[in-house]
Amino acid sequence: MDKTTLATEHMLLDTAVEAARELGVVMEIVQREPQLGRARADALVRVKHGGQEVLYAVEVRRALHPATLGAALQQLERLGPQAMLVTDYVTPALADELKARHIAFLDTAGNAYFEQPPLLIWVKGQKLAAKPATVTAGRAFQPTGLQVLFTLLCNPQAVNRPYRELADMAGVAHGTVGWVMPDLQQLGFVRDLKGKRGTRRLFEVERLLDQWADAYARVLRPRTLLGRYYVPTLEGWKDWPLAEHGALWGAEPAAALLTDYLRPGVLTLYADKLPGLLAARMKFLKEPAPGHTAVVEVRKRFWNFPGDPAHTNVVPPLLVYADLLATGDARCIETARMVYDAYVARLFTQG
Repeated sequence: MDKTTLATEHMLLDTAVEAARELGVVMEIVQREPQLGRARADALVRVKHGGQEVLYAVEVRRALHPATLGAALQQLERLGPQAMLVTDYVTPALADELKARHIAFLDTAGNAYFEQPPLLIWVKGQKLAAKPATVTAGRAFQPTGLQVLFTLLCNPQAVNRPYRELADMAGVAHGTVGWVMPDLQQLGFVRDLKGKRGTRRLFEVERLLDQWADAYARVLRPRTLLGRYYVPTLEGWKDWPLAEHGALWGAEPAAALLTDYLRPGVLTLYADKLPGLLAARMKFLKEPAPGHTAVVEVRKRFWNFPGDPAHTNVVPPLLVYADLLATGDARCIETARMVYDAYVARLFTQG
């Protein structure tokens, strides 16, 4: 993490801790950036109440909203049951969502939820004095940089490929890779082993994945939507001839095929452009109408490499995972964990 981002997160945490104290919660920062097994927290904080002390592993997130909630929840799960989310502002709706999930949280406005009997703090609806700062990120976390990161996360060994090859795989200009790699090296995600060329490796891959999934939901995913359409029914979707039209299943239908668990509520497909013949065949409409209320999303493919060889009709599992998280839907987030365990985690051992 670059020094500017780190300093911003430290300031956010300090402000939130002060807000907690104004609520009458005795809280202190014990350690910053502790390593907790395989996961790294942003801090350890101690909460004191009535002679009781509770340690929380803190995950700091800026500009939390429904699309980035899933990625935050995944990291909190890695930190264990005594995890706390700290952010600049939690809306009343998100506060209700976090409380329903029994996720401890605190924001800089003084909205909070802690439940460690006999301690119960539940505050929502407090407003910020100023609008939360816009999240800024390095060039590696801008749209084309995120495409390069996606390629590297799906193909960790590609980090040693010539820049031109990597650019082709990521669907970006050659020069993009030239400024993404130094960014990743500065952030500690890419290093040359023993200082030798051709021995680059990815490091802290789970943390990089977490940051990518968060930035993808905010920055890249909204740009991929080509259109939202309505069809008579989702029944029989597995029989749609996507391969004939150069399309792949993504998000919920892809997850259903990978896990045999989720029943899609929205059909998402990825293609270079709207597959017109398929749209005509399946009776796509641009607006809902009587008999046409089932939803299909068409998103633009942004990579040039194959996905899982055992599932050639779906997008790479890492994208399935990120899209499910970005829905903010509980059943999709649960399925995202299944996709992660079965398909994504092994990428780290292959790198």
